[in-house]
Parts: sequence; structure tokens; C-alpha cells
Amino acid sequence: MLKVGDRLPAATLYEYVEVEGNGCSIGPNPVDVSQAMAGKSIAIFGLPGAFTPTCSAQHLPGYVQLAEQFREAGVDEIWCVSVNDAFVMRAWGREQGVAGKVRMMADGSAEFARATGLTLDLTARGMGVRSARYSMLVQDGVVQALNVEAPGKFEVSGAQALLQRAQALRRG
Repeated sequence: MLKVGDRLPAATLYEYVEVEGNGCSIGPNPVDVSQAMAGKSIAIFGLPGAFTPTCSAQHLPGYVQLAEQFREAGVDEIWCVSVNDAFVMRAWGREQGVAGKVRMMADGSAEFARATGLTLDLTARGMGVRSARYSMLVQDGVVQALNVEAPGKFEVSGAQALLQRAQALRRG
């Protein structure tokens, strides 16, 4: 499993782009994780699924609400990563009002989840392999903070906890 000090593995996530520009067409576009991380500080949080109760009521809304404070703490972008396709992530993002605050990154085949070792096997519940619930702060592709939840829990990966870590790192 990924740990603090590790470099994020090479992977491709997908983001639904609503407005054509900067080499991105409308629709799902690949995001090379390594390239997208270069020179940036990014808060990433992963969760088991779009439109699920805890993810929709608590996890994603916390990051949307604190997006400006993350920017003030030196975080360039916030990414929500889930094992869903880009169409589902776009619809969920619209419903949650994430525009300009959180990038909705689809990991439809669980490539990123598997590469980081942050998987949750929900096959017995008919959901297949999903992402574990976690949050991390990544600077230039290197993990600076990582909070991984126990299955079924939401205690350490919320926006406030990661924001405090980002603020502490900024202060040095």
C-alpha cells in the first residue's frame, strides 16, 4: 500500500470536460496522473462510489465547502477519485456543485486504486472492487500525508483533517 514519502504510481484517470479547450475535447478525457501532478500541490480524496450515502452527504461536500481554504493553504487542486466512469462522476459533480472547486476523476477500471494498493473489495455486496476511503496531500507527485479509513468508517479522511495537514505543511 502507498505510504507517506512514496511517489504516486503511473496511472490514467478520466475527467469529463464540459467545455472544449486546451487540447481537451468535450466528454471523457484522459488525465495522466504523473503529468497532472508535476509542480503542483494536490489534495486527493478517494471514496467507494458516487451517489453513495456517506460519500454524498459528508465526504465530497466537505471538500467543496473548504475549497477556498485549501487554496489559501497552498493547495493547487482538489481531486475526488472514485471507481466510477467519467459520465457518472460528471453527473455527481453537477449535483454536488463542484464546478471550479473539485475535479471529479474517474477510475472506472480501478487502475489507480490497484496501483496505490488503496482498494476495497465489495464484491460480496455486488459492487466489485472499489476504492478505499482515504485522503492524501501530494506535492509534485510525492505523498506528504495519507489518511486511510477502516472499511465502513468515515473518521480520518474528511476535508477538515486534510486541510489542517496542508496548513501545517505550509507553515513548515
